[in-house]
Amino acid sequence: MQWFEQTSSRPAVKPSQTRGLSSLLAFPPALPAPLVGPGCACHPGRVAGEWKNWSGSVQCSPRRQHRPRDADEVATILRRAHERGGTVRPLGAGHSSMPLVATDDELVSLERMTGVLAVDAAAGTAEVLPGTPMDELGAQLVERGVAIDNYGDVDYQAIAGAIGTGTHGSGARLGNLSSILVGGTLVTGTGEAVRFTRDGHDASADLGQDALLPAAQVSLGALGIFTSLTLRVRPAYELHRTNWMTHIDWVLEHFHELVEANRCFDFYWYPRSDLAQVRMLNEPGDEPGIRPPGELRREETGPSYEILPNDRHLRFEEMEHMLPLDPELRAFREVRERVKAKHRTRVGWRVLVRTIAADDAMLSGAQGRPTMTIALLHNASLPHEHYFGDMEPLLLEHGGRPHWGKKHTMRAAQLAPLYLRWNEFARVREALDPDGVLRNEHLSELLIGSSEGA
Repeated sequence: MQWFEQTSSRPAVKPSQTRGLSSLLAFPPALPAPLVGPGCACHPGRVAGEWKNWSGSVQCSPRRQHRPRDADEVATILRRAHERGGTVRPLGAGHSSMPLVATDDELVSLERMTGVLAVDAAAGTAEVLPGTPMDELGAQLVERGVAIDNYGDVDYQAIAGAIGTGTHGSGARLGNLSSILVGGTLVTGTGEAVRFTRDGHDASADLGQDALLPAAQVSLGALGIFTSLTLRVRPAYELHRTNWMTHIDWVLEHFHELVEANRCFDFYWYPRSDLAQVRMLNEPGDEPGIRPPGELRREETGPSYEILPNDRHLRFEEMEHMLPLDPELRAFREVRERVKAKHRTRVGWRVLVRTIAADDAMLSGAQGRPTMTIALLHNASLPHEHYFGDMEPLLLEHGGRPHWGKKHTMRAAQLAPLYLRWNEFARVREALDPDGVLRNEHLSELLIGSSEGA
């Protein structure tokens, strides 16, 4: 398998008589490439041009692009595609580095379906539309007095895309963004709309009461398209952030203490200087006693949604794996040594280490275990294949699971043993999208295998 081979041809689909259950998901918000003209793009004559992802490493030429305004239009798009034996891929902000949305058939952006619909502060929930950008979501929730627990490293994504790929921030007691999904509505590959909740009260009883939510939480757009999301929220809060520059040896010595003492903690290691930038975020008045020796580079306090994400103006490629949390950082120590020995002269970008609480989502990288992540970043304008290709086996040796939206070479046969609920997810996917309307070639290789995929 060549590294990150671009795929866009659709798998053969044979419509059948099914009892279509329901599921969800998609990658919905703003579309990096121009979309088709005004109104609903359900018109059969709408034609699209080339689409590229955020970094420029993934591109495709869909025959048609849609921007539905509501759930009925989403259902119409999927129902028509199912009837003609076509395929549909849902699209978010295009921040993924993998060809999850690449297609030569139909592409659906939910950029018109944005905003917070309702907040129930007493229940700790908020209902939002799937195309809502993460930065706008934070501001709109704070206006209603609530906030989500955490954010990823950046806030460029749409909420449905961030949830669908298992996007995460850092904090040993904080789950990934998928873990805040507690319900919603989705449209399946047959065009059927289904509502699901954390209590198992949904229309897909045949799947089992506890199947739909943990399948939908990280579903790669393979089960259906979200038309609304119910998120777990908490009262709005502020965070105090400090960024320290210190030597990596100090971080290695104090890693466990830093993880335990901070609400959110992560560090960047800079290969050429052997320095590390330590980032600590805590609620004001709940500051830890530990302070890194070195230079305080940044300090600020403000609303959580403004303080948590970083600004990233340079385009980059990234490979990230989720590993069992290891206070000794054995995997990172090997990464450091290999980068210094083989890649330091060509790789100046940082390596990022974060932590995530365990969860039960079927395809989550943090499924069933407290997790640490190691992410390798590289300038998008430079070749990354040799660097990532050399480092991936090392991360896998330490129990790594790939981030679904970042560079990796894993396929179904390699992935299946890594997830305890892999077969459960397959059963849900087959029930909700029996004819592969929501599959592209990459998803077929990822979830099924080349023998069954195309």
